[in-house]
Amino acid sequence: MAERGMNMISLPMQVPEGQLETVLAGLAATGNVDGLSLTMPHKVTGFQYCATVTETSRMLGVVAAIRRNKDGSWHGHTTDGDAFVKAQIDNGATIEGAKVLVLGAGGAGSAIVISMLEHGAAEVAVHDVDAARSEKIVSLLKEKWGDKVRVGEADPTGFDVVSNATPMGMEDGDPLPLDTTRLSAEMFVGDVVAGHGETAWIKAAKEAGCKTADGDAMVVAVLDVMCDFLQDAWVAQG
Repeated sequence: MAERGMNMISLPMQVPEGQLETVLAGLAATGNVDGLSLTMPHKVTGFQYCATVTETSRMLGVVAAIRRNKDGSWHGHTTDGDAFVKAQIDNGATIEGAKVLVLGAGGAGSAIVISMLEHGAAEVAVHDVDAARSEKIVSLLKEKWGDKVRVGEADPTGFDVVSNATPMGMEDGDPLPLDTTRLSAEMFVGDVVAGHGETAWIKAAKEAGCKTADGDAMVVAVLDVMCDFLQDAWVAQG
């Protein structure tokens, strides 16, 4: 924030589950709280208290960041997808025109699918062990993106970018999200799992000669995405 010339600081708050509405009401009465970053379990409930949201948040029903509108109400956005894609690009991935496989169709995975499409991916295939989840997000997105998004398999063959958006790798002994012997050096491999060192997924990708971006890179990118989101409002409101 200081590097951007933003007269802001970031402070942590511990908000118990069920108390977000009370906290937001109190903060709305202040004159110097411009926005918040929300983590679980507040991403879904936070959506309910936003007067306006971005299209991605509207489709997914969650927010990970909120900022003030000029009238003092809250505007929400989900930052996971943008941060993940930024981390990929910052580490050498080309998304525009790429064929992308996203493994996992939960909240993070769904946001990543949308962000990949928004960044110009030629095709995004979605695979989840729960087939209904894959089908749900694909059905939701087909109205806007048509055949650019489809249900896929746990097979990276033919893809340029392969992204793990599952929790596999958070615990020792977790299975890999797909058969890593099918990875090849021209692929870019990403992971959402952060704070656990080099996961078996990223290790296998490196051994296959792939360029990679791990979950820690995504965490770093979240800070930039959050600042972008706040700065838009800060500049507009002076």
